[in-house]
Amino acid sequence: MKSKKILFVLALSLGMFAASCSSDDNEGETIIPLQGKYNLSKTGTIVNGQEVLVDAPQNQEGCSRDYLELKLSNAAVIGDYDGSNCALVETTGTYVRSHNDLTITIGNASTTSDIMNLTNKELKIKDKTTGVITVYTR
Repeated sequence: MKSKKILFVLALSLGMFAASCSSDDNEGETIIPLQGKYNLSKTGTIVNGQEVLVDAPQNQEGCSRDYLELKLSNAAVIGDYDGSNCALVETTGTYVRSHNDLTITIGNASTTSDIMNLTNKELKIKDKTTGVITVYTR
């Protein structure tokens, strides 16, 4: 009977130890997958400490919304609906995520952004060079 109590206490202790451990490798980083297709929704900047966002002027009226698709293979596809006939132009490149940084490379041009928010419904990024905030929705 005493050995059963010892086993119980040991199992309980191990369970409590495992539950109390955490990894700080992803400090501040969300665990939502980045891959997916995001429709361009809003753009803006920070003015006097406040976010100022407007409907994305890049979206052509009467057309589907422009989009960013991030694939599992690290391919990035930017979809741009343009002109009176809403012709879709797709530009392909690559992306890399490092913690809360997202770098998209198209040809020889790269942009790195802070991931401000990533949920199942939204990706909000802020360009590290220009400070422009872009909001995409799924």
